[in-house]
Amino acid sequence: MKRKDFIKTLTMGTVGMTSLSAFKNMTDNLKESATVMPVLFIGHGSPMNGIEDNEFSRRWSAMAKEIPMPSAVLVVSAHWYTRGTRITAMDFPETIHDFGGFPQELFDVQYNAPGNPELAKETVKLSTHTDIILDHDWGLDHGAWTVVRHMYPDAKVPVLQLSIDGTKPAQYHYNLAKELYELRKKGVLIIGSGNMVHNLGMVAWDKIDATYGYDWALDLNETFKKHISETNHSSLINYDKLGMAARLAIPTPEHYLPLMYTLGLQKDKDDISFFNDKAVAGSLTMTSVKIG
Repeated sequence: MKRKDFIKTLTMGTVGMTSLSAFKNMTDNLKESATVMPVLFIGHGSPMNGIEDNEFSRRWSAMAKEIPMPSAVLVVSAHWYTRGTRITAMDFPETIHDFGGFPQELFDVQYNAPGNPELAKETVKLSTHTDIILDHDWGLDHGAWTVVRHMYPDAKVPVLQLSIDGTKPAQYHYNLAKELYELRKKGVLIIGSGNMVHNLGMVAWDKIDATYGYDWALDLNETFKKHISETNHSSLINYDKLGMAARLAIPTPEHYLPLMYTLGLQKDKDDISFFNDKAVAGSLTMTSVKIG
């Protein structure tokens, strides 16, 4: 039963004990944690970060030790771009190698974390405005496993992915995230995985391994951080109004939209901090955000 339909039947005075019992069972399936989990946006960068021991991957590992152990991880990855919104709902999601031209060592990685079909179903029920589809075909793409395998290398924490509906604007994703806040209270770590500045067409290939950013990329990165720090979400939702630098930084929105989920899950008293705050190869930023 949809939440709005339940409330309507309450006001009509027609809800019996069976309906009340069903509603209680639905809400009790997610056990409330003593601690509200933080929410992260992580700049995941190159797939090679999944196997390299570098400053970015070390910070992901350290972050996992700084926050409470989650009951599960839900990743909104730039690399699952769909029509409609889907969530992985299998017992063991496969490791997807959605890239080419990299060393065999990267293709050999299997991150065998379990899924959590019941959590997937509860997530579907939390959204009253979006029909989230249970998916049994996807898995964990490199926007998810390259990060999470550094955070939880024993692969014991269940990991799910939520897709990005590529037909919808930023406001839609921000609003959907707000409906999922209850997951934070149930011990679920929600990660938006993308890059705030991501223009592969302008990569400085001669500086591919360097921490280097074009002036416009660095300036816009500071603008993004300012708006995030000041909780100016409207400007971040309407990023197309941030001028030429934003058009260069976000030629297509899939790597930016995971940030909308992180921001939408923020509450007024949440602390905000940044990490891995560097540009690489000119037109990419690894800048990441912890909220809560």
